[in-house]
Amino acid sequence: MKRFAKMTAEEAAGLINDGDFVGVSAFTASGAAKAVPRALAERAEKAHASGEKFQIRLLAGASTGEPIDERLAQSNAISWRAPYQSSKTLRHQINQQEAKFVDIHLSHLGQMLDFGFFGELDIAVVEATDVTDDGRIYLSTSSGASPNILHHAKKIVVEFNRRHSPRLSEMHDVASMPKPPRRSPIPIIHPLSKIGVPFVHVDPSKIVGVVDNDEPDGVKPFGDPGEIAERIAGHVVEFMLRELHEGRIPDEFLPLQAGVGNVANAVLGKLGANPEVPKFHMYTEVLQDSQIELMREGKLVGASTSALTLSDHLLEEVYGEMDFFGPRVVLRPTELSNNPGVVRRLGVIALNTVLEMDIYGCANSTHVAGTQLMNGIGGSGDFTRNSYLSILMAPSIAKGGKISTVVPMCSHVDHNEHSVQVLVTEQGLADLRGLGPIERARTIIDKCAHPMFKPYLTEYIEQSRMGHIRHDLGRCFELHRNLIEQGEMLPGVTAEA
Repeated sequence: MKRFAKMTAEEAAGLINDGDFVGVSAFTASGAAKAVPRALAERAEKAHASGEKFQIRLLAGASTGEPIDERLAQSNAISWRAPYQSSKTLRHQINQQEAKFVDIHLSHLGQMLDFGFFGELDIAVVEATDVTDDGRIYLSTSSGASPNILHHAKKIVVEFNRRHSPRLSEMHDVASMPKPPRRSPIPIIHPLSKIGVPFVHVDPSKIVGVVDNDEPDGVKPFGDPGEIAERIAGHVVEFMLRELHEGRIPDEFLPLQAGVGNVANAVLGKLGANPEVPKFHMYTEVLQDSQIELMREGKLVGASTSALTLSDHLLEEVYGEMDFFGPRVVLRPTELSNNPGVVRRLGVIALNTVLEMDIYGCANSTHVAGTQLMNGIGGSGDFTRNSYLSILMAPSIAKGGKISTVVPMCSHVDHNEHSVQVLVTEQGLADLRGLGPIERARTIIDKCAHPMFKPYLTEYIEQSRMGHIRHDLGRCFELHRNLIEQGEMLPGVTAEA
């Protein structure tokens, strides 16, 4: 590190110009650059106050911490963003067409950078626990797209964060994918297989400065999952046990993937608490608080992930127990953690939440009423399309019954009926394997729809035009139109308590 210039966050932000394409480390708030983005937001505000134009094109591995997406959006500093976000302010700007957003599968990002789909990357700002004079950068609590960003950036600023344990290198497994058509099979044959090195190696001449920092990631713990999430979890666990007993899940079980949120946490909690469920591994994108507890209890044997999305206090506990956790966790770039071939090879069981599902099994993860972006598809498509079992979950109603998550036709389709195998709400679980379209429709209505919407959905399929898939193109978005025009999908109908 001696050969690299030490600089302040403000000096580093001064290296970034209006219109630059900037890559930052982050996968959720984990491993996110913090000091430089915050200083960049302040620079943008000063530029705008003096009548100057200042915006950047921003790339990260997924969503980011508050100092990046939210703070930069508040400063009107983002003109373009990919591939995923969860910022309230940026979401509003995207939906108002004030910022451009490219919503893509996370596993595709590395190859898109390799082939220049987005243009040349001007500068990378990444958080690390160490950087050596010969250009080895040791990432902190996430890998995500950081290796790809570092390889393609013309200039690199490293945020050296002293708060994180230098022993995180024991978890990291960084390997680069060669370009097709000379791409060999990825030799990951077990969730804990390691195929690379614990650092990203770059040309040291690209590293233009190092900024000291000691901020925590700022990941907040999840609250109580609530009754709805617990009921969904109960249906999922019952289904998995039946699959296990009938031999469709092997006795050693299969690795699990779980999205971020209370529903996924509730499912994993119930799996961990059930004595009939054997010990298991995870091959996933994020490792959350509940999974650390399962690991301590011995139910979760090990996990491959792209980020340690742990609340600050729990992350400190993990650092204090690295002899235990170090061999049980592998941190990978998303090119590997979300790779379709590896997911298919390992037979992953995928657990993800959606905004809505339709009566034929299509699902919408990203857009409210087909137009308003929520966060993005993230990695849910990587896993839903390629898993041994793809399970999508949602409450049956939202906004006190004004919205049904089961609709005649999804207003936006992220996962089509060819990929979706199991749908779950608190009402029940619909196993769609081997069912034709009308069978799927009746099963989803019977098992997943809320009682207040069942008569409407049943009448819809019975009166729709005959075909392999029955739809009334004049009515298929009637519920969505009602929501937009009258504020509820079935005006005058009240949800049961």
